[in-house]
Amino acid sequence: MRRLIPTGDTARPVAFAEVSQLVPGPDEALIKVEAFAPNRGETFLLEDPRPGLLPGKDIAGLVVRAAADGSGPGTGSRVVGHPAQGGWAEYAPVPTHSLAVLPDSVDSVRAAALPLAGITALRLLRTCGSLAGGRVLVTGASGGVGHFVTELAVGAGAEVTVVTATPVRGERLAELGAEVVHQVTAARGPFDVVLESTGGPNLPVALSKVRPGGTLVWFGQASRTPVTLDFFRLLSGPERVTIQHFHYAGAPYGSDLATLLRLVAQERLHPEIGRIAPWTETAETLVDLRERRIRGKAVLMTGGTE
Repeated sequence: MRRLIPTGDTARPVAFAEVSQLVPGPDEALIKVEAFAPNRGETFLLEDPRPGLLPGKDIAGLVVRAAADGSGPGTGSRVVGHPAQGGWAEYAPVPTHSLAVLPDSVDSVRAAALPLAGITALRLLRTCGSLAGGRVLVTGASGGVGHFVTELAVGAGAEVTVVTATPVRGERLAELGAEVVHQVTAARGPFDVVLESTGGPNLPVALSKVRPGGTLVWFGQASRTPVTLDFFRLLSGPERVTIQHFHYAGAPYGSDLATLLRLVAQERLHPEIGRIAPWTETAETLVDLRERRIRGKAVLMTGGTE
C-alpha cells in the first residue's frame, strides 16, 4: 500500500512510499482512509523527524476489518479516528477506543477535521468550567482549535474575544460571535479566562489581562519563542491568578469524537476548512500550514472511498 513518510526536507516534508500494510492489534480496527487532516504541530515534527515516525493522527474512512476482540464498530462502518500515528496512508489500524461512527449527515471531510483540534477544544473548555456569562480571551485563534473553542464558548454563553494576525483570518470568528483584535495589547480585559497558545512575548501580556482570581490556561507555543515571566511585574499585575498548563492527550478518545460528531450533525459546530486537496498535494499543504497560509483546517483526500 502507499504511505506518506517523512523526508527531512522542509521544502517537501513527505513523500510516497510503497510499504507493507500494518497488522492491526486485537483491539484495533483496520480503516481504509478516505480523508486526513494534518495539524500544524505535526509540521514541526517533520522538520527533524525521529526514526520510525509515521505521521497522521486525524483520519476518517471505512472499517474494512473489525477488531478481532469484537470491540468497536463493525466492518462497513464509516468512522472518524484518532490513532497515535500512521494515518497518512491508504490503510491505518486504529484502537477501537479512539473511533466513533459517523452520522449519515456528516461527510468524511468534516469528520477528518475534528479529532485533535476538536478534542483539544472540548477538553480545554471542560478545564475552564462553566463559561456562561464569563469573559474569555483566545490567542492564536485562527487555527483549528481556535475556531472550535470560539464556537463552543459562544454557544455556552461566554463573551469571547479572539486575537488573530490579520482581519482576513478573523472574519469567520467574527461571524461566530467573537470580538476580533489583532494584538493581545488591544484586547479589552479583564477576562475570567485566557486561553493562550502563542507563547513568546504574548503570554505575559495576556496574563496581565486576567481578572484577579482568574485563570490563564497555556496550551501551546505557536510562536516557537520561549516565554519569560518577570516575578516583579506579576506582583504589580492581577492578584491570585492561576497559570495552568494544558495538553489534550490521553486516550480513550471515542466519547469525545462522538460528542463532536453529534454537535456537527446538529449544526452546532462547523469545522473551518481552509483547504481540501488530493493527498498528492500533501507536501505543499504541509508547508502552507506551517507558514500559516491556511485558515482553519486542511483536509487531504486519498480517493479511498468505496
